[in-house]
Amino acid sequence: MQRVKRRIFSGVVCEQEVYTVSDRTNIKKAEPRTRFKDDEERAQHRIGISKRKHQRLVNENFSPLSLYSTLTFDDDSEVHTFSEARRIRDNYFRRLQRACPDAKIIIYMGRGKSTNRIHFHMISDGIPEETISGKWNDGSVIHIRHLREHNYYNGVDYGQDYTGLADYLFNHWTPEQGGHRWKATRNLRQPEKEAPTLALRTYTEKKAPIAPKGYKLVEARATKWGYIYYKYVREPEKPKRRKKRE
Repeated sequence: MQRVKRRIFSGVVCEQEVYTVSDRTNIKKAEPRTRFKDDEERAQHRIGISKRKHQRLVNENFSPLSLYSTLTFDDDSEVHTFSEARRIRDNYFRRLQRACPDAKIIIYMGRGKSTNRIHFHMISDGIPEETISGKWNDGSVIHIRHLREHNYYNGVDYGQDYTGLADYLFNHWTPEQGGHRWKATRNLRQPEKEAPTLALRTYTEKKAPIAPKGYKLVEARATKWGYIYYKYVREPEKPKRRKKRE
């Protein structure tokens, strides 16, 4: 058996995995192999893969210049099924693409916890606020705001790491919706995956690989099967302090 490591870059985030593969495995194509005790654990693993894919897409493609929007239905346009909502979502998506062909968009459907009404959330880049509002014909657009430049997790500044927002939107999906968890434009950049290489040192949760230049280690976790995950984020600039009034 041999230990290998690989890095995945998406936006300001660098993930590093260390895992074991067979001696006969082609290292450049080596993927971590996970063991499962039952089908439920296997299903949760698949959801985890989809969740990480979504996190990486969000981090790779969006920045503080991008916008987060919530679109709601008024009483006259309210829909009660996700099949109806999907048709309206797709039509709105096409109108935005015609208006801004180079825009990057990911749009989601969900139900309000208190109102139980269907609504949409959207992250977009390259679409003016007035276009987002002007192309929505079925109610109100609320919470149009730029993504944060500084995101804090457990009191630590992760900078432009939008994993929290990505997970919030990912979890909006319910089995009632069916289909995919999100709809996205095809021009989204994919994260940069480096080819695996031999791990020449022994790593643990407390002994991580050296961080890439300009990055800091923020997370480390391991499984009983020997898989170790490390997360680094690019060192954010310190938030600017407001000048005191004289």
